[in-house]
Amino acid sequence: MASQTADVSARAGWLRGVGAVHEEGWTTPDVRRRLQLVLAGIWLLDALLQFQAFMFGKGFSQMLGATAAGNPAIIADPINWSAKVIADHPTATNAIFAFIQLAIGLGIAWRPAVKLALGASIGWALGVWWFGEGLGGVLSGAGGPVNGAPGAVIIYALLAVLLWPGIVDRAAPFVAGRFTGANVARALWLVLWGSLAYLALQPATRAPKALGGVVSVMASGQPGWLASLDNHLGMFLNSHGPAVAVILAVVLALVAVGVYLPRPAARAGVVLAIVTAAVIWAAEGLGGILTGGGTDPNSGLLLALLALAYWPLASAVLSATGQPDVVAATQPESPEGA
Repeated sequence: MASQTADVSARAGWLRGVGAVHEEGWTTPDVRRRLQLVLAGIWLLDALLQFQAFMFGKGFSQMLGATAAGNPAIIADPINWSAKVIADHPTATNAIFAFIQLAIGLGIAWRPAVKLALGASIGWALGVWWFGEGLGGVLSGAGGPVNGAPGAVIIYALLAVLLWPGIVDRAAPFVAGRFTGANVARALWLVLWGSLAYLALQPATRAPKALGGVVSVMASGQPGWLASLDNHLGMFLNSHGPAVAVILAVVLALVAVGVYLPRPAARAGVVLAIVTAAVIWAAEGLGGILTGGGTDPNSGLLLALLALAYWPLASAVLSATGQPDVVAATQPESPEGA
């Protein structure tokens, strides 16, 4: 009897470890849980967009196939193969894609399955980054901060890692560092925003009329107010694109190093990141989600959510020993369980 009880307890412990067992009780969601729920909402939005009529036709596979252009053969050939499979079976494959995203969103929203869903989202995001986004155009030379580089879906994977609910939290002055630790989280931030600054200076963004052309294209199929915004912005950038690209690169570089600055400056850096992300999202035409042909909200919205995960906390988080670690201020934040 004792051995059976021990066996059941061991299995329950393993299931609890992967997030598949419901914990008793309920407390108010803490900051990390709220950000997880926002991420779940974006996954559910993706699922709804995947159910659009356009996605069940040939246009979707053609859109995916177009991401192969300019990539090395080792990247492009699998993209072309997958696009052909989708073109041959559009209804079945798109339904599968939609239900996978729906399951991920619901899984993140349902606390007992959050770890399973976040883990699945990482694998799915990496696959879509290759087969659906052509690695965000980074290797083809077509990627830029305003057209979704380094690939919106890779930010989903990054968010899943940074918002992972570990058994024991590390000391960190912001939510994004509670699982990986503050140093790793800062390095990931630096790589992401630093790469965006680098891409802003590449020909796909800095060349004359390149930035204006990217923004103007986003106006197609949009509601009147958004099409007008993108058209006017596109015309302005056609005349001042190279200068704006340099300014954008400087702003992105400032954001990249902001997390290494003292608390007031770091907070200002996060605000700058959110504002920059909002401008990028507007220039992206909100990812085309209002056109009937958008598959996701693109990178702007996700960059804003990521920035919120780096907001300097007014309270300490738990150290590796489980005790309050006074990294940021006074009172410890409630542990994950919310």
